[in-house]
Amino acid sequence: MASNGTTTTATNGSGGPEIILYTNHGCPWAHRAHIALKELGLSYKEVIIDLDRPREPWYLEINPRGLVPTINYNGDIITESAVVAQFLADAHQSHLLPPTTSVANALYRARVAFFVDAFFSKAMPLIFAGQRAQSEADKDAAAEDLVAVVVKELEPLFNWNNSSPFFGGSDRLTLAEVLTGSFVLRLLALSKPEYGILSPKIGALLDERAPRFKAWAAKVVQEPSVTYIWDEKRVAERTKARFAKLAAEKKL
Repeated sequence: MASNGTTTTATNGSGGPEIILYTNHGCPWAHRAHIALKELGLSYKEVIIDLDRPREPWYLEINPRGLVPTINYNGDIITESAVVAQFLADAHQSHLLPPTTSVANALYRARVAFFVDAFFSKAMPLIFAGQRAQSEADKDAAAEDLVAVVVKELEPLFNWNNSSPFFGGSDRLTLAEVLTGSFVLRLLALSKPEYGILSPKIGALLDERAPRFKAWAAKVVQEPSVTYIWDEKRVAERTKARFAKLAAEKKL
């Protein structure tokens, strides 16, 4: 099989299914699959897809959309990051998600789904708005809007004992963190003053107005499964370049 990237083998565990992960370490959506695989301890073969080039025919045969991640799981192709993560969590029973064997478990799964939906439908558009902003005033305004949404939509969902830091009072990552962790990582990293991408006021605003969300986020970004493919400087440079290019094209 030809590849437009490099192929490596990750050995998180032994035995189990044969998995090929088609990915790109700079993509936050593909990052979700990495977190899931690491948390589940599954071994996999990795094929890096260069997202800066048109997809080659061999990869479009695997995933006609040309996106990452894709997994080949014992010969079955599964695409789209949320679908991949959900499949892995369902196929390999673990701390990530309980089975739907009771009403209580179904309710827990519904709450995870609601949290993830709220994060992406309410908060992510404002994170992207902050990345697109060109002036400090616009970045700060986007930060205020983002934190207001976090306070309204997400902070109330963190209603468990602080000694259990992850979603729903878990002491280990759940599917909620698998699906949001790569974006939380970028939110906190790209708001550092040295990068000039998101407003540097975000951290202090979250500390003041959404302390439970901030404490959760701070724990998520320390987890090895979230950080093991993370290259903060490279992601920051590429993100800044991407949004600068979009701003320049908009002016044309």
